[in-house]
Amino acid sequence: PRGDMLPEIAAAVGFVSGLLRTRGCVSEQQLQVFSGALREALAEHYKHHWFPEKPFKGSGYRCIRINHKMDPIISKAASQIGLSLPQLYQLLPSELTLWVDPYEVSYRIGEDGSICVLYEATAAKPVSSYGMLTCKNQMMLGRTSPSKNYIMTVSS
Repeated sequence: PRGDMLPEIAAAVGFVSGLLRTRGCVSEQQLQVFSGALREALAEHYKHHWFPEKPFKGSGYRCIRINHKMDPIISKAASQIGLSLPQLYQLLPSELTLWVDPYEVSYRIGEDGSICVLYEATAAKPVSSYGMLTCKNQMMLGRTSPSKNYIMTVSS
């Protein structure tokens, strides 16, 4: 299995940058600086928490979360382009969960939203997730109604 996390980080950074871009309040130059800062911060944060042979190990640690509280990694990258916390709260969803795992990056907006896949790759050997309680699966357990999964896949 490959050890680098570049495609997964690129998918996560592209997604968050895209959310900022759609609001139209951030220039392309600012987006480039933000993307670079977020890419570096995620690579550093995940450095000792990336296990391609066990993709779900460390999932909770790698999870990027905005739940009426801004994720510190996003706020740190945003501070590089002068965005304040109040500005970030206006530009990004108030509830966002972004899972960055080896071979898969997915997100959910809102607590009851569908989980959408941003990036998916196949591992060199099949990975068994049987019996694993990931950050994502734990959130699915509390549902009262079955989720409707609309999957959007971005391949490279």
